[in-house]
Amino acid sequence: MKNALTVHRALLERETLHEIVRLPISIAHADELPRALGLPAERCLVTSVFSGDDPHLGRRFLAGAVVTAGARPLPEAVRQAVGARQIRPARAAEVNRVTEYAAGLVCPLLLPHSMPLLVDRRLLDGLSPDEVVYTATGEASTALGIRASDLFALCGAKPVPLLGGGVVRLDAATT
Repeated sequence: MKNALTVHRALLERETLHEIVRLPISIAHADELPRALGLPAERCLVTSVFSGDDPHLGRRFLAGAVVTAGARPLPEAVRQAVGARQIRPARAAEVNRVTEYAAGLVCPLLLPHSMPLLVDRRLLDGLSPDEVVYTATGEASTALGIRASDLFALCGAKPVPLLGGGVVRLDAATT
């Protein structure tokens, strides 16, 4: 399983400034980061994972959606953005197997190349590029602190409105 050390090593290889923060309490889900860190939810990011059906190939795939802690991406927005016929929250065992992160503690970095990743457009519009954001590392006792611009550049997520207000197809999204 991927964990804080895996993330840390990957970021060191890329010479990306970051911090692995030891949490004062263990968390079961990334939505608990604001409470654990004493920060506003807008500075803590959660990667939700969905399972979809490819309408052309007839195979199942996973897609990730990055939003602020406590927010829930609209499944219909994710479905339209990735072009799936159907979409639903992925089962924990499937998330664990495919992402190699603990379900609920998925980091938006080091995900499989075959897994589309979306980010709510409001995050890009609302955060200063130099602002430090925090996300899960796959383990209950740590978080990753990283500049928003670095995180979004490294994860390659496509910005789309995930919390309502119009949907843009993934292949038509621009950064």
